[in-house]
Amino acid sequence: MAGLCAGLFLRQRGWSVDIYERSSEELTSRGAGIVSHPELLALLSDAGARTDTEFGIPVEDRRVVDRAGKIIARFRYPQIATSWTRLLHMLGDAFPREHYHLGKNVTAIFSDAQRVQIDFADGTSAAGDLLVGADGVRSTVRSFVSREAEPLYAGYVGWRALVRERDVPADLHGELFSTMLFCLPSGEQIISYPVAGPGDDLRPGHRSLNLIWYVPAEEGSELDALLTDIHGTTHSGSIPPPLIRPEIIAAMRAHAEEVLAPQFRALLPLAPQTFLQPIYDFESQHMVRGRIALIGDAAFVARPHVGAGVYKAAGDAHALSAALGEGRDIDAGLRRFEAERLPIGRRIVDFGRYLGHCLRDDFYTESRRLAAAHHRSPLGIIEETARLAFLCRNAP
Repeated sequence: MAGLCAGLFLRQRGWSVDIYERSSEELTSRGAGIVSHPELLALLSDAGARTDTEFGIPVEDRRVVDRAGKIIARFRYPQIATSWTRLLHMLGDAFPREHYHLGKNVTAIFSDAQRVQIDFADGTSAAGDLLVGADGVRSTVRSFVSREAEPLYAGYVGWRALVRERDVPADLHGELFSTMLFCLPSGEQIISYPVAGPGDDLRPGHRSLNLIWYVPAEEGSELDALLTDIHGTTHSGSIPPPLIRPEIIAAMRAHAEEVLAPQFRALLPLAPQTFLQPIYDFESQHMVRGRIALIGDAAFVARPHVGAGVYKAAGDAHALSAALGEGRDIDAGLRRFEAERLPIGRRIVDFGRYLGHCLRDDFYTESRRLAAAHHRSPLGIIEETARLAFLCRNAP
């Protein structure tokens, strides 16, 4: 997503851009949904994506239900929800396919004052005036900018799932497809909202519900157990959904029966596949080294509660292209870009940590404990997660 935004914005400034994707196949979503903000829609429209009625599904408000399913808080906040895959395809359709290369796994990067060269595992290489690292949480390019930097585990995981609209019980349909619904078990949080269905379908009856459930899991033996697959291999960072052990899925579903509202207890068994995502965050000390720049999750990883991943990526890409202009002074442009985006990235990561306080019980300071208590309240959680626009516009 970040790479496509950067490619589109730089092309608008007259740059010749090629995108090298390490995956050998077209990217697809792992149960990820995206909820829009006016600033995000404006950036995506500038990049060439359609943000009218083709973008997603209107969501009118946010609601919190208790263990019995009763609404205990409500906050009007109109937004548009869409799927990660749909947005990816919108951006991809606007970028020339002949300049988008799959199966390009970076093995080495060489940089001097004027040029950057990258070597790929398939024996090919590429060179240019600038390398933009937009390769996500486990960025390869990041290691050439900040060698010591690694994402930090937040202490909890996210269970993700997509439920097709046609499978949603009729008595729940009206409630679930017009709102962002929260339930707040002690130390946990689960959310649902509508997104585009398979094939990016927005037609009523063909859409999906996106669910994400945050559950604490201690680093070490507990997290390792979740990430140990059906063959006994323990994965780092994430685990392919088909390899999650059946007993782990069974334990998750049993816990759902104990703590979740009936709306969510009804939905989870309807998902054809569940995805397990350990939650990390990360902040860079630098976004630029020589002619290499980091954007998106390669530079800063915010917890999903902020809802800022795509906005942050598009904002980085737009700021980079604006600072570089037509490339008359690349080094000065990169300095301007870093000076603008470093404080914004840090502020977004800090806000994600603040929102994540409700998912832990140990606090270093009394002020953090009080902040967590506020965010744990039903109204607090749905108001706080609506602060993204203020957060990003007013970063120091």
